[in-house]
Amino acid sequence: MLRLPIFGTKSPTSLEELVAAMAQPGAHLVAGGTDLLPNLKHGLYEPKVLVSIDRVEELQHITWDEDASMLRIGTGVTLSQIAADNEIGARFPSLAKAAGLVASPLIRNMATIGGNINLDTRCRYVNQSEFWRSAIGGCLKSGGDVCHVVPKGRSCVAAMSSDCVPVLTSLGAQLGQVGPNGRRDLAMADYYSSDGIAHTRREAGEITAEVCIPIPTRDTAAQYAKWTVRKSIDFPLVSIAMNFELSGSGHDATIVAATICLGVLAARPKLLRADKLKGLRFSDAETAEVVGELCYAQGKTLDNVPYEAGYRRSMLRVFGKRAVGQLVKSR
Repeated sequence: MLRLPIFGTKSPTSLEELVAAMAQPGAHLVAGGTDLLPNLKHGLYEPKVLVSIDRVEELQHITWDEDASMLRIGTGVTLSQIAADNEIGARFPSLAKAAGLVASPLIRNMATIGGNINLDTRCRYVNQSEFWRSAIGGCLKSGGDVCHVVPKGRSCVAAMSSDCVPVLTSLGAQLGQVGPNGRRDLAMADYYSSDGIAHTRREAGEITAEVCIPIPTRDTAAQYAKWTVRKSIDFPLVSIAMNFELSGSGHDATIVAATICLGVLAARPKLLRADKLKGLRFSDAETAEVVGELCYAQGKTLDNVPYEAGYRRSMLRVFGKRAVGQLVKSR
């Protein structure tokens, strides 16, 4: 039986109290706990106190700020709420889809968008029991001195497996970080680093309070696709988020700008160089082929999650092409 370690708890009722509680030595934030609690049982963290966001109403909003052309989502909003929100589904369908594909309904009812944004990196050599990890001498992320994925590497290559992060990155989202020094805003794409151990640029005592998504001023088409072995529960083995800005209407629309973001490759999402798509007709078969090849050419996979890296890379091509085809059919 895997047991939880001993820890204290705090449940602040305001954002100010939450920030103050996080200043306590050994404090660890808990939202839905759907990823944190299994990791505690696996001995990956040893917090002295878990600080819950559950009673902080300032983190529970979905606000359409039309004056600022921004959708603002408090990080305590659950994935189920996002997936079921009709206006988010109409204006940001890729986000609603990604939130609705996480794990299972029970988990989505507990898991929050803030937790998904700050999801810890995963690796086939880390997300195991403490007994299993000790048998291989640990690794860079769990008390050892070697990376079993890249034995001569000097940094951890555990992978970011969040469903929502690639989508939010493709939509140009920003994060509102609140800490002892006040609030700072930064682009989602700048929040992550390539270090699998310290994979976010969150400052000490800081929490993610809000995610802000620019409301498009022109016609767009966005899609999210992921490959998993099972249809539910599983983390993605590869994932693709795409967002196209279009000129024209219907099947004659052409691509003005394209943002494609890949997940589950490394500790940070991978933004592709997608200039080849500019000027292509959105509905042409060539567009799907180009997207598939871009995903394959720039999506360098590692053996850091289950399934052989080369096969996962081939799935990037397959799912990239499929995602464009599904998007064209839906318009």
